[in-house]
Amino acid sequence: MAHQSILSFSTRGRGTQDITREVSEVVAASGVQCGLAHVFVQHTSCSLTITENADPDVRRDLDTVLDRLAPDGDPAYRHNDEGPDDMAAHVRNVLTDTGITVPVGGGRLLLGTWQGIYLWEHRTALHRRTVVVTVMG
Repeated sequence: MAHQSILSFSTRGRGTQDITREVSEVVAASGVQCGLAHVFVQHTSCSLTITENADPDVRRDLDTVLDRLAPDGDPAYRHNDEGPDDMAAHVRNVLTDTGITVPVGGGRLLLGTWQGIYLWEHRTALHRRTVVVTVMG
């Protein structure tokens, strides 16, 4: 059995956005009791991550690390068609991931107590992002 939904999110610019509730709703609607939920973002300048859902400082610190690893406007970048954050956003996407898989049990996501699913926007401007959730079981 497989179920697929496409979700759309408006981001507020660089940073993380908790999408756990929306993904959980897709899992519940799927009717799958035991299986896997695969979450995939259809863009190359944002990503997905599972991380701490209690202390927002964790997510801010992760942004700080990526700021150091992939700074905006680095003169070594050749690709800057959409501004100084363009190539940095692509690097951040490659360092993180566009897809994650979470086990499903009892008809729900089997995330740990302090885990949440986050859409991680790497551009500084607002964007509309598309996320595909496929539940198999």
